[in-house]
Amino acid sequence: MEIASIKSVEAREILDSRGNPTLEVQVVLADGTTGVAAVPSGASTGKNEAVELRDGDRSRYRGLGVLKAIEHVNGEIASVISKMSALDQEVIDQHLIELDGTANKSRLGANALLGTSLAVAKAAAKFKAVPLYRYLGGTEANLLPVPMLNILNGGKHARGSTDFQEFMIMPVGAVNFNQAMQISCEVYHALYKVLEDKELNTNVGDEGGFAPQLPANRDALEIIMEAINNAGYTAGRDVLIALDPAASSFYRDGKYVLLREDVTLSSEDMIDYYVKLVSDYPVISIEDGLAEDDWAAWSSLTAQLGKQTQLVGDDLYATNIELLEKGISQKASNSILVKVNQIGTLSETLAVIKRAQQTGWTTIISHRSGETEDTTIADLAVASNAGMIKAGAPCRSERLAKYNRLLRIEEDLGKAAQYAGTEAFYNLERI
Repeated sequence: MEIASIKSVEAREILDSRGNPTLEVQVVLADGTTGVAAVPSGASTGKNEAVELRDGDRSRYRGLGVLKAIEHVNGEIASVISKMSALDQEVIDQHLIELDGTANKSRLGANALLGTSLAVAKAAAKFKAVPLYRYLGGTEANLLPVPMLNILNGGKHARGSTDFQEFMIMPVGAVNFNQAMQISCEVYHALYKVLEDKELNTNVGDEGGFAPQLPANRDALEIIMEAINNAGYTAGRDVLIALDPAASSFYRDGKYVLLREDVTLSSEDMIDYYVKLVSDYPVISIEDGLAEDDWAAWSSLTAQLGKQTQLVGDDLYATNIELLEKGISQKASNSILVKVNQIGTLSETLAVIKRAQQTGWTTIISHRSGETEDTTIADLAVASNAGMIKAGAPCRSERLAKYNRLLRIEEDLGKAAQYAGTEAFYNLERI
C-alpha cells in the first residue's frame, strides 16, 4: 500500500458555535498521518447552495442531527476513497461528486462530502510536511488578506437590530496583518464604548458583532464612524466600511421591505439607496445588496457603482461555477464571496476562485454564522491569494481562531509576507 494512501475515513458529530450538531471527519493515511476537518453551517443561506444533510428527527437536536451524513461518510464514502492517494485531491473530489450523483449533493449531503474533502487535503499537507496554505497554493502563496470584520450584526444574525445583516470594517491602512488586527480590535472596543455611552445594547450576534436596536441602517454607519474616530483612526483612509445587507431576506413580491425604516423600495429605489450610502460614507463593499433572483437589477447596480464599489455576490452565486459564469456574462457584479460549504468540495471551491480571478473579479473567502474552531479558510485565503477574508468580529473563539491562524501564517512567511491593503481592490478606480 502506498504510504500516502487513505487507510481509514471516520466521521463524528460535534457542535458548532450555535450549539447545533455538525460534522467532523478524520482521514488517516497508511503511514499514520491524520487530517481532521469540521464543517460550518449557515443561517442566511441561498436557495442554490448545496444541501446540508440533516436527520430531521425532532426527538434529537430539534431535527438537526447529522447521523445520516456520518453514516454516509463511514459507509459509502469510506469504501470508495479508501486506498486512494490523498495527494490526488481532484480525483478524490470527483469520485465524491459522482458517488453522490445529484446536482446539489442532496443524496449524501454536502456536509459529508466537504468534511471528507477538507480532511483529505489536511492529511496530504501533513504528509508533505508543509502548512496547508503552502500545499494548496505553492510557493506564490504569500498574500495576507484584508479582514472584513462584522462588528455590528443585524438581520438574521441578530433579531431586533438593523434591517441590514452585517456592518463590517476593513483596516486597509495597516502595513501588515498584525497591525490590521490591532486596528480592528481597537475600533471594536471603541464601538463598545460608544454603544455603552448611548445606553444601547452591547450583546453580540452570531458572528460576534454588537446588536443594538437601531431605527435605521444609517444609524449603524454613524455609530461605526464615531467608533473609528474615537479609536484614533480616519475613516476612508485607515478603515473602510463594508456592508452585507443580505437583501434576499427582506425581498418580498418584487420589493425590498425595510421594516425598521418603514419603507418599501423597488429595485431602482434600492440601488439609489446604495448610491447615497456610498456617497455619504466610506462604504467600499456591498455584498448581497439585491436579492438572488433580481438579476437585471444586479447588472444595473454594477453599471452604476461597479467602478468605485466592490459589489459582491453571495447568495447570487453560492460558490457555483455555473452561476458565476452567468454573473460574468451579465456583468452582474465585480466580486464573489466564497464559502466552501456552499458547493461541497475543495476542488470545486478552488475552481470558482480561479475563474473569478481570471476574469478580473475580487474574491472573498468567508466563514459561516455557525462556525467551528477549524481554520481551513484562513489557509485557503492565503493559498488562493484572495486578498480578503470574512471571519466575523474580533470576538468569540471560533472567529478569532481564523484571525490567529493568519497571524501565525504571517509570522511563518516572514519577509515574504505581503498584506493586501488597498491593493485588495485592484479592479476599482476609487482606490
